Amino acid sequence: MKQNLLKRLPSPKGMERTEILNLLLSEEYGFLPDPPESMTVDTESEENTFCAGKAVLKKLKMNCKTRHGIFSFPFSLMYPSNTEKPVPCFILINFRDLVPDRYFPAEEILDNGFAALSFCYEDISADNGDFTSGLAGLVYPDGERTVRQCGKIGLWAWAAIRIMDYAVTLPFLDTGCISIVGHSRLGKTALLTGALDPRFFCSFSNDSGCSGAALSREKKGETIRDICNTYPYWFCKAYEKYAGHEEDLPFDQHFLLAASAPRRVYVASASEDLWACPENEYLSCIAAGTYYQEMGQKGFLHPDRLPVPGDCFTDGDIGYHMRAGTHYLSREDWKYFMEFVREKR
Repeated sequence: MKQNLLKRLPSPKGMERTEILNLLLSEEYGFLPDPPESMTVDTESEENTFCAGKAVLKKLKMNCKTRHGIFSFPFSLMYPSNTEKPVPCFILINFRDLVPDRYFPAEEILDNGFAALSFCYEDISADNGDFTSGLAGLVYPDGERTVRQCGKIGLWAWAAIRIMDYAVTLPFLDTGCISIVGHSRLGKTALLTGALDPRFFCSFSNDSGCSGAALSREKKGETIRDICNTYPYWFCKAYEKYAGHEEDLPFDQHFLLAASAPRRVYVASASEDLWACPENEYLSCIAAGTYYQEMGQKGFLHPDRLPVPGDCFTDGDIGYHMRAGTHYLSREDWKYFMEFVREKR
């Protein structure tokens, strides 16, 4: 393992969560819009016989009254029928609004006793540099941001937090066991969402790579220069100064994992997802685990070696698994996520 890298990383030791978040928001993700002044939720449709009558599926619309105006977006809720006790729940930030979806095995999640809320990220703001799209157009009416206002990842995270605002009002959900899930760019979003909102039980990041779970220093595959050249609109403008200058970062991505402490965070890698750099995703867990331990938590418990496909390390407050294969959110990943929640609940 890259022991020299781990030794020279900036350390969040002694920093409060608010200090860590302020650093990440100032230099990487940007500051999110204010919470809405009020919210309502409309039921668009309800299917009481979903999955052969085992569950309820609702199509809903969130209406947020902000100081800039009203912003509305669709989302879905599914939950097992006839449950005697409140059930754990996932909030999935997805690439599509489908239930089920290739990244969202709805029936298997329900059969394991979980509810889920989901929404399509582009219903919040388009995944491009157009800052007149959706929520961006409301928050940035001229389509322009200041240096430290958030990019699209921050806007998607803002919407996920609004879903949490709704979820905690539902009596059939275990509101102490609601987790956030995302894959790839939405894995980055899930980590930021969970770090910002302490109500989340766990943040699940799948193949989030550069500017997500993976350390930026000595990273293989995608670098800050690559991601800022292609997707500068995901981040605040201040982040661009670190392109090609990773050693100048006053933090690294383990700060993002550490910002969820003392709550749980989970990183999933795929062995052939070299663009994301599974090694640096794993090393980030090790580095963040030190911060957890300093807080009196279990941190990241792992063997003294790099992971191989099939490894799953879940004894600590930071969970990790490596799946064989490429960049994808699979049923195997979901199986590990659900097992982790059951272990820690």
